[in-house]
Amino acid sequence: MTVIADDAVPLAGTLTLPDGPGPHPAALLHGSGPLDRDGDTAKLRMGLGAPLAAALASAGIAVLRYDRRGCGDTPGDWRTAGFTGNRRDAAAAVRALAAHPDIRADAIAVIGHSEGAVHAMSLGARTPEEQSPGTQPPDEQPEIKALVLLAGFARVGEDAFRWQGRSIARTLPAPARLLLPALRALAERQLTRVKNTTTDVARVLGVPVNARWMREMLRHDSRTDLAAIRAPVLAVTGDKDLQVNPADLDEIRRLVPGETEVHRVRDLTHLLRRDAGKPSMRSYGRLQREPVDPDLLAQVADWLGRQLHNTPRDTDAAQRTAPS
Repeated sequence: MTVIADDAVPLAGTLTLPDGPGPHPAALLHGSGPLDRDGDTAKLRMGLGAPLAAALASAGIAVLRYDRRGCGDTPGDWRTAGFTGNRRDAAAAVRALAAHPDIRADAIAVIGHSEGAVHAMSLGARTPEEQSPGTQPPDEQPEIKALVLLAGFARVGEDAFRWQGRSIARTLPAPARLLLPALRALAERQLTRVKNTTTDVARVLGVPVNARWMREMLRHDSRTDLAAIRAPVLAVTGDKDLQVNPADLDEIRRLVPGETEVHRVRDLTHLLRRDAGKPSMRSYGRLQREPVDPDLLAQVADWLGRQLHNTPRDTDAAQRTAPS
């Protein structure tokens, strides 16, 4: 399935449908970084898309996942997309999903991992004054009936970025930790430089970086969206996540006004695999060769099944999406 973005870029993706006649409830899967529809980058293979789609299809829920700009079969350059641009693409995917004849427009969820979880919060925020820039007005955007937030932060982006840096630094070998003062000073200078850029892409230490994405992410406050969510929320973060503070689960539960279920999963890492050892990014190479945690997949499928299958059918929406 191809989604046409607001600027006419075709976002190549896959729509996985359950067995049996439709229309079906559905979920959009949104990830973090320059990912293809399976959640893989050139250096890190999350392998989340296919097993999650299979688990949800078994629960009677369709799943749409797509290649981000400049990844897989989608044209463009991921470095120029920007944080708000990624959100606009996700909003376009929700609208395309709602318009598909095999999908119930009145029973759509969003599943986000890491950055994708933050965009899911924005898509679920329904109040115009509180809705993040880059999303469609509520009367044009289909209502999200449920949100699954996998390792999503509940704070200003810059605070989340700095927490991640401190968290990873604590896991470095002792010789490397001796260099931390110099490395922190260098990182602070480069961060200030990126914040002062005005271009989509800038060079940092000779390497091109997605400067616009960084600027927009650093100033984004996900707490505003969390307070405006009216759909039920399932939030899951592992207690060995080095990139998102598991304590943010408490803030998510405090801020979301409606039904909220949070889980801090023992030994679960940011890669959504469990690791009984001391958390370290050096274990990522090994963990990505293992399957996504099956208990997590089952939990998401079971929770979404209860939320979406229990959604009363909107007759008008069913008629709008019925094949002519």
